[in-house]
Amino acid sequence: MAKNLLIVESPAKAKTINKYLGKDFQVLASYGHVRDLKPKEGAVDPEHDFAMKYEVIERNEKHVDAIAKAAKAADDIYLATDLDREGEAISWHISEILKERGLTEGKRMHRVVFSEITPRAIKAAVAEPRQLSHDMVDAQQARRALDYLVGFNLSPVLWRKVQRGLSAGRVQSPALRMIVEREEEIEAFVPREYWTVEAQLRHADGDFNARLTRLNGKKFEQFDLTTEVDAMAAREALQEAAHGRLVVSEVTSKERKRRPAPPFTTSTLQQEAARKLGFSTSRTMKVAQGLYEGVALGNEGNVGLITYMRTDSTALSNDALGELRALIARDFGDKAVPDAPQFYKTKSKNAQEAHEAIRPTSAMRTPREVAAFLNEEQRKLYELIWKRTVACQMIHATLNTVSVDFALPHVRGGDAAFRATGTTVVDPGFLAVYEEGRDQKSADDDDEGRRLPRLEKGEQVPLKEIAADQHFTEPPPRYSEASLVKALEEYGIGRPSTYASIIQVLLNREYVLLDSRRFKPTDIGRAVGKFLTQHFTRYVDYDFTAKLEDELDAVSRGEEAWVPLMQRFWQPFKQQVDEKTETVDRSEATGARELGADPKSGKPVFVRLGRFGPYAAIGDKDSDEKLQFASLRPGQSMHTITLDEALELFKLPRKLGAAPNGDEVSVGIGRFGPFVKQGSTYASLKPEDDPYTIELPRALQLVADKLEMLANRVIKDFGNGVQVLNGRYGPYITDGEKNARIPKETEPKDLSEAQCLELLAAAPVKKGRFGKKTAAKKEPAAKKTAAKKTATKKAASKKTATKKTTAKKAATKKAAAKKATV
Repeated sequence: MAKNLLIVESPAKAKTINKYLGKDFQVLASYGHVRDLKPKEGAVDPEHDFAMKYEVIERNEKHVDAIAKAAKAADDIYLATDLDREGEAISWHISEILKERGLTEGKRMHRVVFSEITPRAIKAAVAEPRQLSHDMVDAQQARRALDYLVGFNLSPVLWRKVQRGLSAGRVQSPALRMIVEREEEIEAFVPREYWTVEAQLRHADGDFNARLTRLNGKKFEQFDLTTEVDAMAAREALQEAAHGRLVVSEVTSKERKRRPAPPFTTSTLQQEAARKLGFSTSRTMKVAQGLYEGVALGNEGNVGLITYMRTDSTALSNDALGELRALIARDFGDKAVPDAPQFYKTKSKNAQEAHEAIRPTSAMRTPREVAAFLNEEQRKLYELIWKRTVACQMIHATLNTVSVDFALPHVRGGDAAFRATGTTVVDPGFLAVYEEGRDQKSADDDDEGRRLPRLEKGEQVPLKEIAADQHFTEPPPRYSEASLVKALEEYGIGRPSTYASIIQVLLNREYVLLDSRRFKPTDIGRAVGKFLTQHFTRYVDYDFTAKLEDELDAVSRGEEAWVPLMQRFWQPFKQQVDEKTETVDRSEATGARELGADPKSGKPVFVRLGRFGPYAAIGDKDSDEKLQFASLRPGQSMHTITLDEALELFKLPRKLGAAPNGDEVSVGIGRFGPFVKQGSTYASLKPEDDPYTIELPRALQLVADKLEMLANRVIKDFGNGVQVLNGRYGPYITDGEKNARIPKETEPKDLSEAQCLELLAAAPVKKGRFGKKTAAKKEPAAKKTAAKKTATKKAASKKTATKKTTAKKAATKKAAAKKATV
């Protein structure tokens, strides 16, 4: 056995590192986190300094056992997990497990960190190990305990007041608030009309336009012309004063420099990959992880292509700077290399946790050279990182902006002026390699790349026409992944390593959905967001959340103790949870609205959030014995639906007429969506069918298709419960309790009863609703007597009732624990 054991997080990383260290080292992977809090109440004990009860994560038990076995034989143990807080915590958990098992006595434990997986970096890290940072471990434990306590205490309040199965998180909730508030801004937005005026000019070297910049003796502002009447009057006055030409009154030329963007941090990489590649944050991090851990490069074997991808830092090592400058000189010439390396200021107060920005481990590995070894996603992301890194050390771009003014001194109401602007690139500098993307374009962006004809002061330029155009102000856009990450970073909510998981939780919980790659809150998301904002204001407050992140950073630096921080948070939080559990009304919590009165009955019309989503109701739940209910249509929101739109919902079920056999045909909406009913036959509507507009011929066609499918469903029936059926995924055998696949070479209609029973006996037992195996039959179906079947059913029903209740309780507890920890 090797004398040295080195433990990393992933098997890919282990594979890459293994070849660098030689036969004296054994490299094993922990496969991520090895321990977590026990998934039940009381895993964090506020009464005893927030003591935490951990257990080994079930799926990683075999990996922990492999590490323990190797540790027993090793002299030195190197903990080489990632260099951030999560990595430090994983190393600490591994060391604690080994201590508990008595495997650390007489062993030397080392903590090693590296920001790139290269032979030089790995060997340097192993040669200069350090001790575990208990400050970083404390910060990570405090974060985990906070998230646990918030989840376990706030989620049950949501279950009682809003809807079962919901969850609240310390960081996800402020992010949800951000998305909900943006949606409310959009809904409250009132568009304003405004008009712009442009002169369209002719020139031998190319036609161009000039914008109106002065009108009626003063600077022309956005809302100076707000009606068609005023705009047309201004246009006529300008046209009249121009006499078919505009005279150049001034030409100015201004040279400016544009500096390259800093190298990537986690958040800027996520933003640019979203803008330029259309990658989600989680996809970006997954692809980056693969590039960091190592990619097989032919004869070189596994090579880590980028540095660690969870970082707040924009710093680059001296070695990287030297290599970048050499590459730029080689490929772009000495002129493209600035006099000295360029350094960028890091915004994050805690950037010392991660040593470097995200960069290629060797800039000399150009995207073209490694493209053949990468998949499409890896190639695109590596190229983005490589270009940004190279560009950040190149000379600035030099741009020349030319502005041409055209004065109109004699206009009714006062003088006026137009201006044409064009920007040309004098020296592209870093732009030859890379230009940063933007979420929204500005007026300056429109001018960039526009070249104006050479014009002189006093020159008369023929006027084609003056155009006035109508516009309306637009609401703020919904957040995209890039703009949401940017906003989270600016507010100080979460940290780079958590952005992807924050977004994923909001999507998984269906609090938000992506509509044209923009986040739109669902009715459930809005209800949760509004409830938390109104009743737990402090805990979704951006400044409070950011301050807590800063305090956790202070703990990681050893400037603050974690237990007092926890106490300051916990006591007022628990008090508020207890109070709101008793005082908040459920209707208010779900955002229920009264829309008005039903014209037919005079009863009130409400929209509420129910167990299966938002619905409309006619009647007063306190005084009416029977209420009318209707589900909202796809795309409708309980927060924006009008009375007329809600009343339309109660037109279902609709009677469409009669089938040829006399059966009544109707359409309605049930728990599983819209359906057509003919007699006792139900047929679901297709996505393209609208229950409010579907007509009789189409409804009859859907029923006919359903009856045909049912007729063709049974391939063979042996009369004892065993059947050969056509299913959604092809033919199969069933006895009602077990399903069996049919071998590819076997024709389903040729199967005999004996063959079917044999295949059923060999088939795996179906799992029940809560993951428990259902009881398999001990005897073939054909041999069972009717009496035995009845007796078995009676006995089973009693036993199952007890088991189901127990299983349901266990499942509910397990689900509660899982949701609460989000």
